[in-house]
Amino acid sequence: MPPNAKTVEDPELTVRLKYGMHTIFLIAMADWSFSRLTAELLSILRDRYPNGLNTSTNPAESQVTPVPANDSDVKVAYALPKNPNDLNQGWRTIKATETDTIGKKGLTDMCSVAFTFLEPDADEASAQFVVEVPIIEEEEE
Repeated sequence: MPPNAKTVEDPELTVRLKYGMHTIFLIAMADWSFSRLTAELLSILRDRYPNGLNTSTNPAESQVTPVPANDSDVKVAYALPKNPNDLNQGWRTIKATETDTIGKKGLTDMCSVAFTFLEPDADEASAQFVVEVPIIEEEEE
């Protein structure tokens, strides 16, 4: 490629959407609106998790969050990790409208994005993101 040529970034993104113990890999386009991302996510969740989402792998701590039956009954809030290399450091809410595109709000290929369900009139600033980060244990020799 010539030194001054601009590279075209691949508009296709693999997004790792996280809730509780679940990670949903979703292939999206950078120009998708958040309303499209939400519609795709809810469709997948209704198909794959009709009984709801578990918050933890530990049965004593886990609660089941039902997947909303209708798109109009819910608002989905999203957040990016404060530190992409350490998800335990928490999440920062993405302030986005339904028409904002995911590429312009910082979503990149293979990024982790937490999500949670809110009431339709709820403020996203009050969102609590529940994500269980797996612990990798060393094998004993």
